[in-house]
Amino acid sequence: MKTFLRRSAAILIGLGVMSAAHAAGKLNVLCSADLEWCQLMKARFEKESGVEVSMIRKSAGESFAQIQAQAKNPQVDVWWAGSGDAHLQAAFEKLTQPYQSPLQSQLQPWAQAFAKVAQNRSVGIYQGVLGIGYNVNELKQRNLPAPKCWKDLLNPAYKGEIQIANPNSSGTSYVALATLVQLFGEDKAFAYMRALNANISQYTDTGVAPGEAASRGESTVAIEFMHDLIKQKVAGFPIAVVPACEGTGFEIGGMSIIAGAKDLDEAKRFYDFALRADTQTAGVDAKAYQIPSNVQAKVPPQAPDVASIKLVNYDFAKYGSPQTRKHLLQRWTSEIYSHGN
Repeated sequence: MKTFLRRSAAILIGLGVMSAAHAAGKLNVLCSADLEWCQLMKARFEKESGVEVSMIRKSAGESFAQIQAQAKNPQVDVWWAGSGDAHLQAAFEKLTQPYQSPLQSQLQPWAQAFAKVAQNRSVGIYQGVLGIGYNVNELKQRNLPAPKCWKDLLNPAYKGEIQIANPNSSGTSYVALATLVQLFGEDKAFAYMRALNANISQYTDTGVAPGEAASRGESTVAIEFMHDLIKQKVAGFPIAVVPACEGTGFEIGGMSIIAGAKDLDEAKRFYDFALRADTQTAGVDAKAYQIPSNVQAKVPPQAPDVASIKLVNYDFAKYGSPQTRKHLLQRWTSEIYSHGN
């Protein structure tokens, strides 16, 4: 009888463990932030929720391509971070599903406006400003002037000294492309990029690669988001960071739940978790220097001072639309990339 009771208790305990594991659930996340921030989000959410998170880091362009390819059989529940243009394209193509978090009222007006454009198929989680970074030591050794404006980058002295990502794979670079079009008009922007092409040493796959190369002295100038360049500077590399004098664009980092998500309840839990002030404040622990979307979150002291920067009136609805995005990327590929550098 005692043996029977012990076995019954063991079975019940085993069932209880299985039930608890099932209750905790699992979640598949695509992360388009820096790997360190992705890992921090995974660790914090797993510890708090007990949910097992499978997370893959890909750039915004790569993430969008994966979500599009898997539309009939989604393998991802949540797409967190990455430039909002790609998130909006996914929203407009109904690859993501509507969800309005109870925390949405705590967000900055720009984050709520972004959600409205996306019809609540995405929401803003941070703001990042596009900038120009350069290696101070390399600039001095080559006796080059310090760039302050977009037009400065056309100086023939910078030939082979500049890196920027490919906008087909990088959300950062698509923001740069859309920024130039909004600043100068489409034809003049493409004329500018054709001239700039002569000074580009490489179109990288990811948006952060140009700043990393400049930090190591493998190139001199990088075009990417200021927070990524600031991360290199904080790490001790001789990087200076400036916003272009003519005006510059910005991203709203997005978060979206994938249409047909298999772990929807867990996806909503992660969504709410990611919008909380304490979660966003913790981003600085992963050396993330973006401006958080929750008004109660602490802005990292190293973050760009947006009030002192001339920003373009970025049209997210237009430049996040599939038609505009496809047109600009096709034109860039045929007129810029195909001509080499």
